[in-house]
Amino acid sequence: MMKIHGSSQSGNCLKVRWTAERLGLPFEWIEVDSFSGATRTPEFLALNPAGQVPLVVFSDGRTLAQSNAIMVHLAEGSPLIPTDRFDRAKMLEWLFWEQYSHEPAIAVRIARLFYLKTPEADLDPALLTKGKAALTRMQAQLSHTPLLVGSELSLADVALVAYTRVAHRGGHNLSDYPAVKTWVSRVEGSLGLAPSD
Repeated sequence: MMKIHGSSQSGNCLKVRWTAERLGLPFEWIEVDSFSGATRTPEFLALNPAGQVPLVVFSDGRTLAQSNAIMVHLAEGSPLIPTDRFDRAKMLEWLFWEQYSHEPAIAVRIARLFYLKTPEADLDPALLTKGKAALTRMQAQLSHTPLLVGSELSLADVALVAYTRVAHRGGHNLSDYPAVKTWVSRVEGSLGLAPSD
C-alpha cells in the first residue's frame, strides 16, 4: 500500500490526499509536522532530499514528491485528467500557475498569519497584492465557466481549491470574489469536504 507523508495543515498535502480518496486508491496517511523540523531529519531526507511534504512512497519503494506531480501520476487515465489534448494542457496550465502565482502568495500568508501568528505589520505587503491578483484571475475565469477546465471536475480544481477555500485565514475575503466562492462550494461538494472554517 502506498504511504502518503503529509501535513494536514498543508493544502499541498491535502490535495494529494483528496485525489487519492476521489479515485478510491488505498493509502496510509503518515502525519508529518513540518513546522517542527520533521522534514529535516536524516530519515526523512533519505526519502526526499528536498525535505518537503507531500511525499509518496509506493509499495515497490519508489518515491515521488511535489504535489502536482503526485496528483498527475495518481490520476492518469481517470476522469480527473481531461482526455481532450487541449483541455489536458489547460489543466496543466492551471497547475503550473497554481504553484508559481497562487500558492506562493496565498499559502505563505496563511502559514504566517494563521499558523505562525506573525503580526500583519511584519509581513511583506506584496503577498497580499499578489494573492488578490491570483483570486482576481480565478474570478475572471469562473465568471464564465463553472469549473476551471471543461465541464467536469479536474485536477486543476482539486489543486486550486486547497488553499483558496481557506484564503480567509491569510486575510482574503472570498465574498469579494463571488464566482470563486461559488466554485469553492461546488468543488467541496464534489470532493465530499465540509465547508472550511
